[in-house]
Amino acid sequence: MKPFLLIMLMILSLATCNEQDPNELKPEVKTYAHIYQTGYATWYGPGFHGGITASGERYDMYEYSAAHRRLPLGAIVKVYNTKNDKCVIVKINDRGPVKKSLIIDLSKISAIQLEMTHRGSTKVKLEVLSKSHNPLKKVFEVYAKLGNCLKS
Repeated sequence: MKPFLLIMLMILSLATCNEQDPNELKPEVKTYAHIYQTGYATWYGPGFHGGITASGERYDMYEYSAAHRRLPLGAIVKVYNTKNDKCVIVKINDRGPVKKSLIIDLSKISAIQLEMTHRGSTKVKLEVLSKSHNPLKKVFEVYAKLGNCLKS
């Protein structure tokens, strides 16, 4: 039932976008849903749980969040595990990873959904869904809270 309501919310959001000048939306379309980066991800959990992130939020290893070096804080990103085609939607709320060979640090629950906790790291693709002013940002934030992956 929840996915149905979220899809309906997304459709309603799209309907309200039609009231704006279509030319104003074209730049946002370019920042929506493109492969941003491919590389290795790891996850962080108990040792950081409850600490303050770069966004000022408390890190909760049971929320769908991640750390990235360059993406803006608050960006919504779909993360694909290239080994098993699992994916998760996360919100960037911290900076990292420190290790240069990694492109993203995921919360524990995000890593569980990607089925990567036993290995510790895995190869991933990042798809930016929203950087900041996308009209669907609120919808993506709801998905990030649930961790649901929008299959394309």
